[in-house]
Amino acid sequence: MSDTLTPSGDGQSRRLDMLLDVPLDVSVELGRCRMTIQDLLGLSPGSVIELDKVAGEALDILINDRLVARGEAVVVNDKFGVRITDIVSPQERIARLR
Repeated sequence: MSDTLTPSGDGQSRRLDMLLDVPLDVSVELGRCRMTIQDLLGLSPGSVIELDKVAGEALDILINDRLVARGEAVVVNDKFGVRITDIVSPQERIARLR
């Protein structure tokens, strides 16, 4: 019998191992805004784009464009990072699909 059909722990472990190597796109969203093409074309170095979130509000952490967690910006060895502060519940993730 094939390991993919057996419910044994060993077969499940092998299937999980296959999934662990699947690459995912991870992004962190600071906020969003809507602007006209005219405003977009008027941007130049030094322009400021006002986002829909207030300073200090949690950042959205997305995996393959799906919200999975929220966090806060941190600096690690002179690079920006994000500290996860909250994992989105399965119920909230399902509600966002609708």
